[in-house]
Amino acid sequence: MALDNPRQIDPSGAYTPPPPAAQWIFEDQISANRAGTIWLMFFFSLFIVAAVWAAGYALGSPEYAIILAIAAAVVAFVLSYASYYNSDKLVLSLSRARPVTQEEYPFLVHTLEGLCLAAGLYTIPKLYIIEDSAPNAFATGRDPAHSAIAVTTGLVEKLDRYQLEGVLAHELSHVVNRDILLSTVAAVLVGMIVLLSDWVMRSLLYGGRRRGGSREGGHPILLLIALLALFLSPIIAQVMRLAVSRTREYLADAHAIKLTRYPDGLAGALAVIGGDREPLEVANKATAHLYFANPLKGGSLNNLFSTHPPIEERIQRLLRM
Repeated sequence: MALDNPRQIDPSGAYTPPPPAAQWIFEDQISANRAGTIWLMFFFSLFIVAAVWAAGYALGSPEYAIILAIAAAVVAFVLSYASYYNSDKLVLSLSRARPVTQEEYPFLVHTLEGLCLAAGLYTIPKLYIIEDSAPNAFATGRDPAHSAIAVTTGLVEKLDRYQLEGVLAHELSHVVNRDILLSTVAAVLVGMIVLLSDWVMRSLLYGGRRRGGSREGGHPILLLIALLALFLSPIIAQVMRLAVSRTREYLADAHAIKLTRYPDGLAGALAVIGGDREPLEVANKATAHLYFANPLKGGSLNNLFSTHPPIEERIQRLLRM
């Protein structure tokens, strides 16, 4: 993975030290990513309102459609709420992760403790290991007091100490920035859009338009636009969710450098993981968004709908810090 940069990183993990007068611009990076996330969530909410309006217009009863949309949102929230408090246990179990002891991996434990001090955390996330030769890691949990970080044995074996520190800092940043909470909120919003659009399309297909609405007649062009918006809403919602997730990955990279003060460590880790072709056996499409890098190897479709930004772009951003 050759890069046009004075500090080139290759898949073997070799790198040159950063220049003495490195420019620390991670604060600007963090601010930009946070602002971008706020705008994305704002437009996400506007899109939900537009989908509700489209449902009301298509069915001839805006009030009835809003009531059903609220009901769908409540159902999605209840399901997400129930899984939210048990998501860490479920994901760790699906990933076949086991707790790490200080005697087994002292460097990992001590490094995580040091990063927590740098981040101002009084509680240390639980550390887990996954027996898998593919290098990767993920963080889970609803808040710093109920969080866990899991790394694969391949990550420990294939990365050096600085690169391991960078990966741990990235995952800890997800914990500090409450990214799991943001993902849950986005899932509720996407679920509401999908449920609403699916109900309206089924109603129109099998039951026809509701009669007796407050409107008489309607504008065919506007109705066509409303139906098109409802048909495309699940796809648009998924794209917006991917955009939010990718923004959070950039933010976690920048915040990790704030903790380690060494961009090359994290950039080197990304280069090693990007050059490794072993698939992560315990990963699937339901848990792929949690990992440090996309664990689903191969296939342009996986890359197109990946919740992770391209590794090359992440490296380039880090090397500009």
